[in-house]
Amino acid sequence: MKEIKHAIKWVCIWIALAGLCCAAIGLSLGSKSALEFAAGYLIELSLSVDNLFVFMTIFISFGIKEKVQHRVLSWGIMGAIVLRFVFIFFGLKIVSSFEWILYIFGAILVINGIKMLIGKEEEIEPQDSKIIKAVRKFLPMTESFEDDRFMIKRNGKKLFTPLFAILCLVECSDIIFAIDSVPAVFSVSTSLLIVYSSNIFAILGLRQMYFVLEHLQERFQYVKYGVGVILIFTGVKLGALIVNIHISTVVSICVIFAVIASSIILSLILSGKREKDRPIL
Repeated sequence: MKEIKHAIKWVCIWIALAGLCCAAIGLSLGSKSALEFAAGYLIELSLSVDNLFVFMTIFISFGIKEKVQHRVLSWGIMGAIVLRFVFIFFGLKIVSSFEWILYIFGAILVINGIKMLIGKEEEIEPQDSKIIKAVRKFLPMTESFEDDRFMIKRNGKKLFTPLFAILCLVECSDIIFAIDSVPAVFSVSTSLLIVYSSNIFAILGLRQMYFVLEHLQERFQYVKYGVGVILIFTGVKLGALIVNIHISTVVSICVIFAVIASSIILSLILSGKREKDRPIL
């Protein structure tokens, strides 16, 4: 319980820091930019929840201990900060040159959102991951884990450990999820500063949020449906530009916040009801 309280405290600290960044953007660039940051942050934060459940599946599948999970997530977040910049930078370059690509992004978001709502999104089987097999094939690797180390030196030769392959899998999973989350943020802003900063502040709090969800996952299992609704909403918002319909940033923030809050409340109510109805042995 103490660890959960510590993780919740840090989640709140990162949210507060994001609020301070939003205020700073508002003071320097104006209220419009501040609202775009807030909307982008909420989108990225909500979509990251589904990503965290995938990380959880990976760690459970390979039997990774909690102490080691901390290390993998820390390095994974540092890698995500760099990779997201590259992804966002080139994404904005493409959008500025081919504005119609936003409509394709919108269609992808709607399709993925519907898949999530009906429970038909592709399941990831970490043990069968091509990423893991590729790393094993091209890099010299030990047969077993070496505590929390990514590389060891044995008989004068440097060898990678299976934990490094799992780190690669976590990074690749983040890139796959960025295909949804980054275009979703494009629906509220195409400013490099706004899109990147909102992404990074959401990412920085993921390590602590992971450990909150790990201990309370049964209470938040319906949040994924809220994530699906948000994907559909942002996809529709991008598609609406075809007929020159612009959904304001304020409306976007209200819708996203309402969906997140509703899915959390619904999860808590239904999980509480299940516990109440559970027979006492």
